[in-house]
Amino acid sequence: MIGDERRRLISTIALSLCLLISYTGFTQQKVLRGSIKDAHSDERIPFASLQFRTSNSGRLSDSAGNFVFRFDSWPLDTLVVTYVGYQDFILPLDSTFYSRINSDAATLNIKLERGKYATEFVVKRKVDRGLLMWRRIVKRKPFNDRYRFDNFSYELYNKLEVDVKNIKKDKWSKLPVIKQFNFVLNNIDTTEEGTPFLPVYLTEAISDYYYQKSPKRRREVFKGSKTIGVSNESAIQFLGGMEQNINFYSNFIPVFDKQYVSPLSDNGDNYYRYRVLDSQFVNNRRLIHMSFTPKRKGENTFEGDCWVHDSTWAVQKMNLRLTKEANINWVDRLSLIQEFEQLNDSTWFLSRDKFVVDLSLTGEKALSLIGRKTTTYRNVVINDTSVVREIAKNQLIEETIIPDSAKNATDTFWVNSRHEQLNTNEKAIYKTIDTLMNLPAFKRTTRMIDFLATGYLNIGNFQIGPWPNWITGNVEEGLRLRFDLGTNKYFDRKVILHGYLAYGFGDKKFKGKADAMWLINKNPRNTVFASFTKDFDRSQSYYDEISSDNIFALAIRKSGVPIKFLMMEEMKLEYFHEWHNGFSITLSGQRKQFEPIRNLPSADIFKGSSGIPLNTFETGIRFRFAYLEKFLESTFYRASVGSAYPITELRITKGLSGVFNSSYDYTKISASISDYSKIAPFGSIYYNVFGGKTYGTLPFVLLDVAPGNEIYYYNKYAFNLMNRFEYLHDRYAGINFEHNIGNGLFKFLPITRKLKFRQFWNAKVLWGSLSDANKAFNMPTGSDYKFESLDGRTYMEVGTGVDNIFKVFRLDLIWRLAPRPLPPEQVKKFGVFFSFRLAF
Repeated sequence: MIGDERRRLISTIALSLCLLISYTGFTQQKVLRGSIKDAHSDERIPFASLQFRTSNSGRLSDSAGNFVFRFDSWPLDTLVVTYVGYQDFILPLDSTFYSRINSDAATLNIKLERGKYATEFVVKRKVDRGLLMWRRIVKRKPFNDRYRFDNFSYELYNKLEVDVKNIKKDKWSKLPVIKQFNFVLNNIDTTEEGTPFLPVYLTEAISDYYYQKSPKRRREVFKGSKTIGVSNESAIQFLGGMEQNINFYSNFIPVFDKQYVSPLSDNGDNYYRYRVLDSQFVNNRRLIHMSFTPKRKGENTFEGDCWVHDSTWAVQKMNLRLTKEANINWVDRLSLIQEFEQLNDSTWFLSRDKFVVDLSLTGEKALSLIGRKTTTYRNVVINDTSVVREIAKNQLIEETIIPDSAKNATDTFWVNSRHEQLNTNEKAIYKTIDTLMNLPAFKRTTRMIDFLATGYLNIGNFQIGPWPNWITGNVEEGLRLRFDLGTNKYFDRKVILHGYLAYGFGDKKFKGKADAMWLINKNPRNTVFASFTKDFDRSQSYYDEISSDNIFALAIRKSGVPIKFLMMEEMKLEYFHEWHNGFSITLSGQRKQFEPIRNLPSADIFKGSSGIPLNTFETGIRFRFAYLEKFLESTFYRASVGSAYPITELRITKGLSGVFNSSYDYTKISASISDYSKIAPFGSIYYNVFGGKTYGTLPFVLLDVAPGNEIYYYNKYAFNLMNRFEYLHDRYAGINFEHNIGNGLFKFLPITRKLKFRQFWNAKVLWGSLSDANKAFNMPTGSDYKFESLDGRTYMEVGTGVDNIFKVFRLDLIWRLAPRPLPPEQVKKFGVFFSFRLAF
């Protein structure tokens, strides 16, 4: 009995000692944990190698990029983190490091900077594992691409954040414009590498997206849209799934306005080298890691890596990034990431994508912007009748629905509906923007910036500008001053009034214009427009995009080409009606009276059957069809961002004599078809085919005047080696064609590749003739001014040149090939023109 008690006591003491020793050992254990991310995209990097140099021990990060090390005591060593395509990360674990951490635990947030993917390959080998891997993926594309399904739908959450990078608080806080907004600089954060950045804008959108394969239909219904400071509905639509259709399984991937060859393209082996790196098991699934690099510099290709499921050959995750040699403007770095989730044994579907871009005017070390767009997909439904029922509500192939409830979603809605909660920086952005929007000083500053950029300034319920038209000059008017005044959306949201008054100190005459527009309906658009104008006619009969009525046109006129001054008095009434499908009708009535002032025939030689010479009244109808054309809209006006389909137009105009003392009866018919298409990998093309006929004997101002260009600024829509009023026609047809190749031949030279020059060529052709009656009427015997007509001949000019000079300038070299001049006629056969634009 006593022996048993003694044995139990000894066992208890021994067990207590063991637990005490175990607890003591546990409390003395040191823990080093952390995560590994891409320094640019902030994406976690799975299966990165972590190794200690001295002890030669290490491990891989897990599938989420996390790692944990446990030590009995802190080691004096050097941690080296490596991953394909990134620079090595080296961290000395010395006394300095340990002095900054807790005695028992440390957490590291490691950011890997981009490096170069290995491009050394064994040339002679029996099996190219990378190429074999690519072939398997491409072979299985029809079974893995989500667009193979008859229909699908999902809930889509979009979040777009804009940050300002490389902002220095001590310098910026002293700037007079910024000083009054210094509280904004309190949100400045710093990356792991010490680069300061300031989150400045955030917008979110949640929508239900529906897709049907045959017949192809798409529909999107917004459930919420949060755009503080931006109330433009046309901008909201670009935050949804209609514009979020990057598909890595496609042959080409859009990057801004360009098309890049996808690594999974059917012809990918012509552009990329593929390399199998390793394989890992995640959730009992074997994933194979593969990298890809461009075969040649200067082509529209990516570099990056992907993880592929080895039994379905479906992509689980892909990372794309642009190389330093990419011919794209203002972009320092760009990352595209897509992740897929397995819905069942054989089906993978997109679950998340991310787009991160660094934009800078002068380089990545200067002040620049970071744009981060994150999209997540939930509630995926595949091949279901519920999708068919929703798609059946469409009246068009594509429809975007933005109800008022979506634009006014409550904070409670966002807290409950976001796919991921906002972090500290993102919450601060909303608070900062809300504060700024209510500051009078901020409103004044943004108004002045807008005035300098657009030329217009809002003052209460009125608007002045554009300022480039305020001061100009020419040989007829001398110094010309002009002032515009109009109403804005604060005056009325349905009616806008505008007018200007100009005075020439040379001719000592006033000119001006007054116009009004009634916006009956915004979508589809329905307007009534009326105007009265008395000023020099500075336009062409069609396709002229340049006006000489601004200060910048004074210094770029062609030498030796006299300016034609034609005074015009016009009254116009116009009704415009558009339908949802892009078809529109414009009904118009207008009275015009012309008075040639200089370098044109006198009005006295033109007489009609009755009425006043060069006085006409006409009615017209225009039919236009631009299917699924998209616009960016303001309160009253809008700018087209194009259509995926050709745009057609038909005009019919009828002149009536005797109305408002009109002198002429005539009928004019014209038509055109134009399109802009991307033809990857060969760039893009633009074409415009046009033609028309005029019935009647008319003065030159009512005939078809071929559009010429009398300045050295290149005009895309005019014949640049032709002068204004050089050719008259009552029958004409033509074509305008331009092919923007991209890098073209410039990619083969290191210097032009570095300068990012771009190649293009164009051709413009015109056929025309003038009836004998119109020749006799416009070119009477004894007239000092002689018009010309092609008389069935062909006018042709072709051009090429260098685009993207210093990222903004374009140089055009134009040759006039036909017609050959008749003696003693002399024409300019070659010209050099310039233009500028901002484009990626």
